[in-house]
Amino acid sequence: MPRLFCFGYGYSAARLGQRLQARGWTAAGTCRTQEKAERLRAQGVEAFLFDRDRPLADPRAALAGATHLLASVPPDARGDPVLDHHAADIAAIAGGIAWAGYLSTTGVYGDRAGGWVDEESALEPSTERGRRRLAAEQGWCALMHEHGLPVHLFRLAGIYGPGRSQIDGVRDGTAKRIVKPGQIFSRIHVDDIAGVLEASIDRPNPGRVYNVCDNEPAPPADVVAHAARLLGVSPPSEVAFEEADLSPMARSFYSESKRVSNVRIREELGVTLTHPTYREGLAAILAAEERGRA
Repeated sequence: MPRLFCFGYGYSAARLGQRLQARGWTAAGTCRTQEKAERLRAQGVEAFLFDRDRPLADPRAALAGATHLLASVPPDARGDPVLDHHAADIAAIAGGIAWAGYLSTTGVYGDRAGGWVDEESALEPSTERGRRRLAAEQGWCALMHEHGLPVHLFRLAGIYGPGRSQIDGVRDGTAKRIVKPGQIFSRIHVDDIAGVLEASIDRPNPGRVYNVCDNEPAPPADVVAHAARLLGVSPPSEVAFEEADLSPMARSFYSESKRVSNVRIREELGVTLTHPTYREGLAAILAAEERGRA
């Protein structure tokens, strides 16, 4: 029976795990708290505690039987915690892994002043987060070249979905309709991330890189305005970027502007996005809420 092991069984990884469990797979992964581990176990997921300051207590037992491996733990200032603690453990089982995925970010492309990038574009990260991600990508690729781990890189655009979208921001008053002329972001619904990963598992191509984003890059202010329309409320007032009260982290997101191509996932993996733009994605979130209330 195939077994998926995820370093970082979080928002995106859990969606993939649910899909594969429905196909009869077993799922396992790491989390940072005992409370989260108990919730995962209640969902049929074998859970193990792991973070930068707490390596797996028994990595051999945790990884035993894994046929597929996903890493979604972000790098920190010291590097990739998974590789720093467990590269040798992963290398030891590389021969039994049919597919491995690393969740990276489109931030590795840097700022393109609104221009397009694809998987062959130069990697020119302009933020510290982007540079860390690029270093992590290189570390995972080294495991492939040195030990035969069948690594696939997935560069994710801005992730949204139930509980993490501008629907929530408009409702709770935290959404800001910030206007910065020429600013363009790409984004992806969490369920479509899982669909891309599942498609790659079914069509493995070790060493391949995939951009994971929807069909329509858009200014972030447009997404906020559309969320407000769906909720039937007035959108937040426009705020010029220069006048916006943003955290350093939020402000750094606006330091880059680019359109990300998803042609490869559609043509090579045969992916048809469930939510091809933010419009379908936000509408689906509301529809799911209504079904839940019913």
